[in-house]
Amino acid sequence: MTPIKWALFSAASLLSPQLMAATFDQLAADNHQDVQIIDCRSSNYYNGWPEANQTRGGHFPGAINFDADWLSTLRPQVVRAELENRGIDLTQPTYLYCQPEKADILHSQLEALGNTNVKSIDQSVTDYSGPLTAQDNYQQLVPAQWLNQLINGEEVIHPPANGFKIVEVAWGPPTKYLAAHIPSALYLNTNTIESEPWWNRVDDGKLETVIKELGVAHNTTVILYGRDNTAAARVASLLMYAGVEDVRLLNGGWQSWVNAGLSTQPLRNHAKPVEFGRAIPANPQYIIDVPQARDILADPEHQSLVSIRSWAEYTGETSGYRYIEPKGRIKGSKWGHGGSDAYHLEDFRNPDDTMMSPHIMTQFWKDWGINASQTVSFYCGTGWRASEVFFYAHVMGWADISIYDGGWFEWSGDPSNPTENGDIPNAPKSAFYNEK
Repeated sequence: MTPIKWALFSAASLLSPQLMAATFDQLAADNHQDVQIIDCRSSNYYNGWPEANQTRGGHFPGAINFDADWLSTLRPQVVRAELENRGIDLTQPTYLYCQPEKADILHSQLEALGNTNVKSIDQSVTDYSGPLTAQDNYQQLVPAQWLNQLINGEEVIHPPANGFKIVEVAWGPPTKYLAAHIPSALYLNTNTIESEPWWNRVDDGKLETVIKELGVAHNTTVILYGRDNTAAARVASLLMYAGVEDVRLLNGGWQSWVNAGLSTQPLRNHAKPVEFGRAIPANPQYIIDVPQARDILADPEHQSLVSIRSWAEYTGETSGYRYIEPKGRIKGSKWGHGGSDAYHLEDFRNPDDTMMSPHIMTQFWKDWGINASQTVSFYCGTGWRASEVFFYAHVMGWADISIYDGGWFEWSGDPSNPTENGDIPNAPKSAFYNEK
């Protein structure tokens, strides 16, 4: 920090006594009232993974996640909106914690936007004696560096218990995969696990064949990623349904590997087929069909059928797909957010494509009467977007969750199924989150 900036910062601190504390212990003792705390580390550390050389993972309770590295990817005119969308008040006294060089970058940005009451916390989360908040199943959403260490035979936390397979997932031929992919990764075309006319899952026998050919047994750890991680999440949900005990997703997908500057390899890898070792499906509760979706709609207080689609799709302005003609929503379904269109999921992803803060998700779901105590099933057009959000809910520890496989495509294909369209009177303000 320059001498001039430091002088301004010191003056601001003198005018704001609440900014004199500089450790987590002090903030906890003061109940950190009237200040906001920003965790400017990677979302992986925020979710629960320990940072390098640290023995604890997770974040200080109540902290907001905004990785300072995101600033290098954001256009200047959208930075303010990205901060505010995460609940950051640019007028409020603020504490930051992350590596000093990262904190300096975010500190400077906040000052440029008018917040001069900013200070860094001079304590690591490992040295903090109080509780940290972490996601129940954070280890299922893995960082790129962890995966790289695993591939290289290094010791890692939460290691696979019985071997592992890495699988890149996409629709169609492996064109991009053949040019470059994560070392040792196999390739899976989604056409092998979905079938026409509705692009629902294939029958259990065909699914078992696909899994066998990947060399995956029920106790094999499977780590999935995609150029579009919705494809990888679609396969993740089906592996969980089948009965694979340890299914993981690369946080941020292929882009996180590229951002980390890690090595790749060309050409295709193949696996030796193995027996799965149990009857499929071992976990049928993870994927539901039309009858179960109707049952959920009958009890909206205790159950939620959640639409993971753009607001324009939900209200019937567009179907979202060239091959789906009907427009609208399943009558009685709740809007769980989505993205700008049928092929994006901005409401659930950070600027680096990693998982959005769980606090943001739970807040906009709460606005629509969706919570973890309910039976919750997610749907979208044909299952991809719903699968990614289903997996995030799994990471968060939501237990009674599933995917309605047929989605809007199958539901709207039967005229006897009730549908509706148009705006929702008195819809929660957060309904327009992805249009800000």
